[in-house]
Amino acid sequence: MILKHQNNLIECGTDEAGRGCLAGPVTAAAVIMPPKFKTGLINDSKLLSSKTRSALREIIINEALAFGITHIFPKEIDEINILNASFKAMHLAIDQLSLRPEHILVDGNRFNKYKNCSHDCMVKGDSRFLNIAAASILAKTERDLYMEALALKFPVYSWQQNKGYPTKAHRQAIREFGITSHHRKSFRLLPEQYTFQLNHTET
Repeated sequence: MILKHQNNLIECGTDEAGRGCLAGPVTAAAVIMPPKFKTGLINDSKLLSSKTRSALREIIINEALAFGITHIFPKEIDEINILNASFKAMHLAIDQLSLRPEHILVDGNRFNKYKNCSHDCMVKGDSRFLNIAAASILAKTERDLYMEALALKFPVYSWQQNKGYPTKAHRQAIREFGITSHHRKSFRLLPEQYTFQLNHTET
């Protein structure tokens, strides 16, 4: 894994977590790691254990030259769609950077231009570039912490385990208890959704 793509520019990596979830925010992070930073542990957050991600989160926060993390919540996701919400979350995370990037490296194949800053989209960039991998870890861990806290208020959905993703247990809970304000109502929450009216639980 290499640190950056444009070696002569101040470059940040950005990535999101939670795009495919039925509930909770989409969360993005932007990170600029030091030029000589090295660790063999940082990788695409999806390939790491929860324990490893948590340990790396602290290292990244302590060692990064700059980082930012942002949530976009379900109401706005439903209003602007998940793709635009993901781009907006990344832009807001970049806004938080205390060091202004001259180039942005984005995980994936699409991005809305950020101000007058150049960017490159990198498919599977979170397993190729250190700045993107660090961003993926911060986005994932921040979102997981949010969903674990939310699960204390809504235990029937098992968000402490599924983090809002469309697991069998999550969908069964939607069938039994309806939905909350934390569910994305523009998403197909159940395979049979269009055959009946979803109920709303306390928010």
